[in-house]
Amino acid sequence: MILLYRVLSVLFYPLLVLLIFVRKFLKKEHPTRYKEKILSSNFNVHRKKKDSKLLWFHAASIGELKSIIPIIDELKKRDDLEFLITTVTLSSNNLANKIFKNEEKIKQRFFPIDSFFLMKKFLHSWNPSVIFLVDSEIWPNLIFLAKKRKTPLSIINARITKKTFNRWKLFPNTSGEIFSSFDLCLTSNNESKYYLSKLNVRNVFYLGNIKFLSKIETAKNTNFNSTYLAKEKFWCAISTHKGEENFCLSAHKILKQYIKDLKIIIAPRHIDRVLEIKKICENFALTSQILNEQEDISKNIDVVIINSYGNLNKFLIHVKSVFIGKSLIKKLQKESGQNPIDPAKLGCKIYHGPYVYNFQEIYKILKENNISKEIDNENDLAIELKTDFEKLNKENPEKFLQLVHNLEKKILTATMKEINNFLLNENI
Repeated sequence: MILLYRVLSVLFYPLLVLLIFVRKFLKKEHPTRYKEKILSSNFNVHRKKKDSKLLWFHAASIGELKSIIPIIDELKKRDDLEFLITTVTLSSNNLANKIFKNEEKIKQRFFPIDSFFLMKKFLHSWNPSVIFLVDSEIWPNLIFLAKKRKTPLSIINARITKKTFNRWKLFPNTSGEIFSSFDLCLTSNNESKYYLSKLNVRNVFYLGNIKFLSKIETAKNTNFNSTYLAKEKFWCAISTHKGEENFCLSAHKILKQYIKDLKIIIAPRHIDRVLEIKKICENFALTSQILNEQEDISKNIDVVIINSYGNLNKFLIHVKSVFIGKSLIKKLQKESGQNPIDPAKLGCKIYHGPYVYNFQEIYKILKENNISKEIDNENDLAIELKTDFEKLNKENPEKFLQLVHNLEKKILTATMKEINNFLLNENI
């Protein structure tokens, strides 16, 4: 299987190159640096100082990138370390450039296609002293080439579901070789720890999900509508999927019997559904506005429907009651739940449905600290929200923030202890 993957990665290389060119045409790739993914001549290698070690972190997208920033902040205190950070998506690349633009010791590049000859050249050119993969970034050519080069390899915040585990078990020899190549594995939950142990990963630890470490710079979350939001009464339904808006609008109608001027802000998971949601609002006899970026919220409306990505925290900073979607739909229960960490860090009381599979351990922690609560029906949600507003839309948010901060500190301390031990054992 390993040989087959290696051959296929070479044979499919032209098709992957074509795909990237199509994505470039659609403006989903960087206009010039897309070549870093497909051409070794565009790796733009930075030569590290003679007495330095290079740590390579690969974080595919924004969530993974944000989670490792506190770890890099700790490691960069060492004078003998330099860093290479690779990403896949255009948005994560833009964020990395913004965060690290003044960091002389940190270089950011796009992750190359995992074709054998391309990855071999990448490893030879950059010559990392150790490699950290983040989340579920399992790239066989990279892993086997690193092992051959005797480059220490770690995966952090590793995540694997039962479904993925069963797929790997269909190829026991291949999966055994791949997963036994990791020298350290820090998992995102206990389920992943269990399955990765079954796949022969060594030194497996669950210390907490490092996405708790993601920083939120509240000073940068000023909104075009901040003055308006600060004086209005509203709650949020975020990351909603088809069918969940009906649930939230039903609860909102019940709640408006007690709070006449109340508004709801809906941020759907997929903004191509905004017209559909507006129609649902009409069915509930609620006035609505599809809000584009840099647009004023209209007065005397019931529902604001967010029609942009990347600015949700600018609304959450003004609200203390949030319903998080992808949690009510039974057919999605094996892939259910959306990340509640940012709302928790902004002091929000979080409500959700019964299906939160992807973040069940995070929700368990939040529930134990009275930060989140599972809701069974629209009336219960309305009652909870009414209680929140009776408490002036606050339930000791400073307490929430302190609990999250303490948890964040605990996870970072434990994570850095294992990473430092790993680097020490590998003489890095």
